[in-house]
Amino acid sequence: MLLTAGSLGDRFGRRGALQIGLILFGLGSLGATFVATANGLIGIRAFMGIGGAAIMPATLSIITNVFPGHERGKAIGIWAGTAGIGGALGPLVGGMLLQHYSWQSVFYVNIPIVTIGLIAGVFLIPTSKDPSAPRLDPVGAVLSMTALFGLLWALIQAPTEGWTSRNTLGGLAIGSLLMLAFVMWELHSSHPMLDMKLFRNARFTAANTSITFVFFAMFGSMFLITQYLQFVIGYSPLQTGIRMVPFSLAMMVVAPNSTRIVHKFGTKITVATGMAVVTFGLILLSFLTAESSYFSIATRMMFLAAGMGLVMAPATESVMSSLPLAKAGVGSAVNDTTRQVGGALGVAVIGSVLASIYATKLGDFFQNATLANAFPGKIVPEQLKTFALGGIGTATNAAANLRADNPFPGSGVAADLLESASRAAYVDGMRVGMRVAAGVAVLGVLVAAKYLPARTSAADENRQADELAAEYERSGINKALAD
Repeated sequence: MLLTAGSLGDRFGRRGALQIGLILFGLGSLGATFVATANGLIGIRAFMGIGGAAIMPATLSIITNVFPGHERGKAIGIWAGTAGIGGALGPLVGGMLLQHYSWQSVFYVNIPIVTIGLIAGVFLIPTSKDPSAPRLDPVGAVLSMTALFGLLWALIQAPTEGWTSRNTLGGLAIGSLLMLAFVMWELHSSHPMLDMKLFRNARFTAANTSITFVFFAMFGSMFLITQYLQFVIGYSPLQTGIRMVPFSLAMMVVAPNSTRIVHKFGTKITVATGMAVVTFGLILLSFLTAESSYFSIATRMMFLAAGMGLVMAPATESVMSSLPLAKAGVGSAVNDTTRQVGGALGVAVIGSVLASIYATKLGDFFQNATLANAFPGKIVPEQLKTFALGGIGTATNAAANLRADNPFPGSGVAADLLESASRAAYVDGMRVGMRVAAGVAVLGVLVAAKYLPARTSAADENRQADELAAEYERSGINKALAD
């Protein structure tokens, strides 16, 4: 929905797209509180996703159209830093609500936030749109939505079903064919939703590629770290959320200030350095053990967060500044789509690496005489093996049940050995996963260093300045708003 929503925002107005998205998200949150089944909740969450798809491109495209070039980088930095605040508060507030109230409370809390956003938007956000928008491209919209759905669904399923399963291969094949059809249609359409010629712009393509790589690394590594904190170190979900706060805060501090580094050293050096810091942080995380202290964990996470902050805002600003202002909605949607695809790829690929190594290492432990000897007949029960091989979470639960049920003398010892083995296997898998993420981050360093321009070209700045002046005149925005 992101590309379609961004295109509609360009055509009909970005403030309206934001408000419609907020309304849909708010209605979905309210509806979720009345749902009594898991399938119903999934459906409501999908409805909320439609609202979210309208919100995200609109926010960035509005910022791009309101702020002139010399202030846009700082504004986008604040926008990126705000995401850090949300990343810190979301798990923390959600965990606290779930601990003290019903699960519906995590949806109730969205309603006043949406209401404030709607009211503030009416008075504070100017409207803008593409003055010469082409007619709608329903074929392109359908192809983009179905292609991305197929690809993302397959990537999400791959870690659990396997990369060679029928569903995964089928989803990847269908999604790829539909994506090819989308590209061909857009290339030959007289009114494309997404002009493929944009990707000839090295700055636009390199910035989006950098964003894809950094979100691959971030989502993949966070997928590993959250389970590590809960099941290896032993924190509760709420305690884990609290201990993730420094990561979000570091990103929140660095992202808005990255514009100062860009002004001094340029976009190329800033983004490449940020990707290098991400790489360094991932390498440090790959040396964690089952006994690492929280201080050691948090310090390594801070490098990852700082690198993210150096990359996100400058790369996003490069994407938006390389486009005509009239196409800000679609440009923002492409930016958001690369984030989603990069994140899904990170979780899928790194999750698969983790699952493979975890199963292999734990299987080796099951053959170990010390563990096997703790069970009657010196054989680990097959059912217990199946539970444990399902993942670190199910292994921890299996050990806890074994300890609580105490079905044979020495059950506690067997449970301790099983828990220790599963933690060791997880740490081994996590280490390799972090190194895979670091390898992808290195690719981001190379892309940024080779293809990103050192600074915004004078031609781009002059073009967008002229377009912004025309937009102010058309929409009646007081230029003092941006000065």
